Order: sequence, then structure tokens, then C-alpha cells
Amino acid sequence: MKAVILAGGFGTRISEETGSRPKPMIEVGSVPLIHHLLSIFAKYGVNEFIICCGYKGYLIKDYFVNYLVHSADIRVSLAGNRVDVLNTQAPDWEVTLVDTGLDSMTGERLRRVRPYLQNDERFFMTYGDGLANVDLKALLATHNAEKRKATVTAVRPPGRFGALEIGSHNNVRKFVEKPLGDGGYINGGFFVLESSIFDYLEGLDNPTWENEPLSRLASDKQLTCFVHDGFWMPMDTLRDKIQLDELASREKVPWL
Repeated sequence: MKAVILAGGFGTRISEETGSRPKPMIEVGSVPLIHHLLSIFAKYGVNEFIICCGYKGYLIKDYFVNYLVHSADIRVSLAGNRVDVLNTQAPDWEVTLVDTGLDSMTGERLRRVRPYLQNDERFFMTYGDGLANVDLKALLATHNAEKRKATVTAVRPPGRFGALEIGSHNNVRKFVEKPLGDGGYINGGFFVLESSIFDYLEGLDNPTWENEPLSRLASDKQLTCFVHDGFWMPMDTLRDKIQLDELASREKVPWL
């Protein structure tokens, strides 16, 4: 199976970083976020990727085009105009990078990579700005068992503040540090999609995947939910980047 990565947005909520690069190229530890993301899929044997580029997409292209030179020992022959790669431990990935437009919405970006997918091919799809330890094997098994056109991973977002449980006379009975959200689940990305989902994008002008297409899939009873209660974290703000940097420095990285 292939994995499609939506990586073309402007990332305005973390403009401190995205003024000079697209959000998927923000470094987590010393490695771009998109490399971490592809590593999650590679852990489950997925090594073919289609990246939907947009804003400053040339930087994503440069990263993969020059990956060998940047990650290996090299010998440069100036007179011979030749660069030899001496050793490398590059992953066995095949990455297709597609310019899906500067102002395209998520559904339009997905529609524009259809030529790079087989007509009857199911595929993974996710966003290029979040990390998780989703069990992709279990996600795919759920999708296959339910036999619907789309499966979405449902997550509960991490809390931002500590919560107080207050009793009588202003007595604090319990304090919980940064509990999960209000109990509601949200779209956590990490979809499995059948090629027939492209029918839900037809006739729409620059569609947003999360609006009419997903709503129609749900109303047609073609959308399955896979609940993930493990690690999940988006990179929406500078605070998120700092936290992900700290997690990346640990011996066991939570998304891998």
C-alpha cells in the first residue's frame, strides 16, 4: 500500500517557524517532521509515499533529492564534476512529490494525486503536521473488516491545562495535570481510503476533505471509526514544537 501525505498548507498558526519553510519541514529533534512521519509508516512495511506539496514545496523536494548527499559520506571530484556516495543507510523509500497548488484545500490536494494511484487501490492518507503511535496494522484490519470506503482514526486531543475537582467550601478534592479533552473524539488523521472516495470529490470546487466529502461518506454509512487512545500530538503551535523536541530527545520516542 501507498501512503498519501498532505503537506501543502501554509501553517499560519506556527508562523514563527513557517515563515521560511513548510510545516512538515520543521525539525523535531534534528530531523524534519515529515521524516518522522514516514518512519511511522515504514515501521509497518509501507515504503511508497505520495507527498502533496504546496507552500514552499520545493524545500520538501530538495530534502529528498539531496537526502543521500546529506546523510552519507561523500567524495567530491571537483575537476571531474562528480560526487560519489561512499556509504549510506538510507531507508528503502520511494517518494513521489506532487505540486498540488499553493491555495488548494485538502480535498483538492487529494484529488490532484489520483493519477499516481491505481484505480482500484486502497491507500493510507494522513496530514504532514502530526505524530502518533497508531497501530496501522490494526487500523487496516478494522477497515477491511468493516468493508466501507473510508476509515478515520479517532483520538482525544491532549489537554492544555490542569483540571481541578472542587468540592464544598472551595475544597479542591482532586487535581489532574493536563487531562485529555472533554471526552470527545476528533479526527486524528491516519485514514485508510478506497479509490472510490474520489467519487465524493467530483463536481466540487477546491473541496476541503473534512467538510462535504467526509460528511457525505458518513451520511452514506461509508465511514468507519478506528479509536486510538495512545500517543497523538499535532504540531500547531511553537509550544507543540518545543514539546515534540523534548520527546524526540528521549531514549524511546513515543511515536515509534
